Amino acid sequence: MKRKFPVGREGLALAPLAAGLALTTALGVVPAEAAMFRLTDPNQEVIGRAFYVKSRKEDTLLDIGRQNNMGYDDMRQANQKVDTWVPKAGSDVLVPESFVLPDAPHQGIVLNLAEKRLYFYPSNGREVYTFAISIGRDGLNTPKGRFKVTAKVKDPTWTPTAAHHADRAKEGREPLPAVVPPGPDNPLGQYALRTSAPSILIHGTNKPWGLGMEVSRGCIRMYPEGVEQLFPLVSVNEPITIVDQAYKFGWRGQDLYLEVHRDPEDGAATLHEVVPARLAQSPEVNLDWDAVKRAVEENTGLPQWVGSRQSAANRLYLDMIF
Repeated sequence: MKRKFPVGREGLALAPLAAGLALTTALGVVPAEAAMFRLTDPNQEVIGRAFYVKSRKEDTLLDIGRQNNMGYDDMRQANQKVDTWVPKAGSDVLVPESFVLPDAPHQGIVLNLAEKRLYFYPSNGREVYTFAISIGRDGLNTPKGRFKVTAKVKDPTWTPTAAHHADRAKEGREPLPAVVPPGPDNPLGQYALRTSAPSILIHGTNKPWGLGMEVSRGCIRMYPEGVEQLFPLVSVNEPITIVDQAYKFGWRGQDLYLEVHRDPEDGAATLHEVVPARLAQSPEVNLDWDAVKRAVEENTGLPQWVGSRQSAANRLYLDMIF
C-alpha cells in the first residue's frame, strides 16, 4: 500500500517529475518481476516514477534493489547518503524506477552499458520492459553494436573456457569440471539467449546478489526472475542493440530531463560535451545550464529536469524586446 510522500524532499532535483514519488514499506526480499511500462506515444522518451521504501533492520540496499528489479549501482547512485550494507532501520530508501529511454531504435532488446540496464520493446510498440543487468568487467568489456538472438536455451549446460580454468587456478581454487550440467551450481542459471556477438550470452545466474556491476567476462547477466520473464517474450532473430550512453536526454511533455550514469573515477565531462548540439543550439529549447551541471555532478542515475521547450509565442516576445 503506497501513500504520497511530500514533494520537494531535500537533495532530490527531480521537479516536476517528483510529483509521482511515493513511500511504501519493504515487506521482505521478494524478487520482483521486470517493470513494464505502457507507452502512450511510440516516441515517448521518459518513463516511470521514482518512489521511496522504508528499510528494515535486516535490509541492505541490495535486498531492496532485488525486491524492486534494481541493481547494485542503481541503488548506490540513488542513495549516496545511505549505507549500502547497513542502512538504518526505517531509513527512506529511494527506488529509482524512472528512466530516460536510450537513444536507440525502440525495437527488440536494447542494452545501455553505462546504466547496466536492458530494455525490451515488444513488436506491438505499446510497451517497454526494463531489467537490471551485469556486464563485462574492464578488459573483458561487453561489445557495443547491432546483434541478434540466435538461439534460446532452457536449462543450459556450461562449458568453462580455458580462460575460466586459468582464472580458477590463479585464485588457488578447486578446478572446474569440464562441463557443468543444469542445476543450482550452473552460473548460467535456467535460461540463456545466445547472440550473434561472439561468445556473448544473455543469461540468468546462480549468484544474483550484487547484480548490476561490471563483473562478467563479457556476457550479460540477469536476475533469475528477470530472465525467466524475458525468455518467452523474445524470438530467435530478435534484434539486439548495445549502446554506452552515460548521459541520456529525453522529453516528457514540454520538460527536458537528463539522466546521468558516469563512472565516478572518470570525472565529469564538460557541459558542452554532455549536451548534444541539437539541444544546445536549438532555438526551441530553453536549457537551464545550472541544472545540467547539478545533474552531472550529483550523478544519481535519476532523470532530472534541465530545461523546457520554448514556445513560438515566447520566442516572438523575446525577439520584439531585443
